[in-house]
Amino acid sequence: MGFADISGLAAGEVDGRGAMKRILVAYDGGAPARRALETAAVLAQQIGVPVSVVSVVPERLPFVPPSHLDQIRHDEQLDDARRLLESRGISPELIEPIGDPAASIERLVNVGGFDVVVVGSRRLGALARFVEGSVSQHVATHATATVVVVR
Repeated sequence: MGFADISGLAAGEVDGRGAMKRILVAYDGGAPARRALETAAVLAQQIGVPVSVVSVVPERLPFVPPSHLDQIRHDEQLDDARRLLESRGISPELIEPIGDPAASIERLVNVGGFDVVVVGSRRLGALARFVEGSVSQHVATHATATVVVVR
């Protein structure tokens, strides 16, 4: 797999479509997501665009609301992301949908007017990707925005 040259992102250009206007970061509190958040912060500071952070509360069973503990955990993740971004002078929008993480992020990117989505990669092996699924891979192949996968 090759790596895209993101120097155009720093200049505010997105796939030849003009200036970047909005960045979405998928955040779950893990180390790859934290690296994605830090990457998005650098881009946002260089270009001066707003950042939104999404932490999806997974729906364990259809029509069964998530547990209170799941909700608290995701609230804490978003608070962690907010603190990191605010420490860099960025006031983020925080988004906390409920559902399948990959599909929820894809839907948000596609309807939310985001130019760039930044996701972390857990570097799953082939078997783990097959069994668990890969959020970053799903977003990279289905989202209409430019996707930056941070390793």
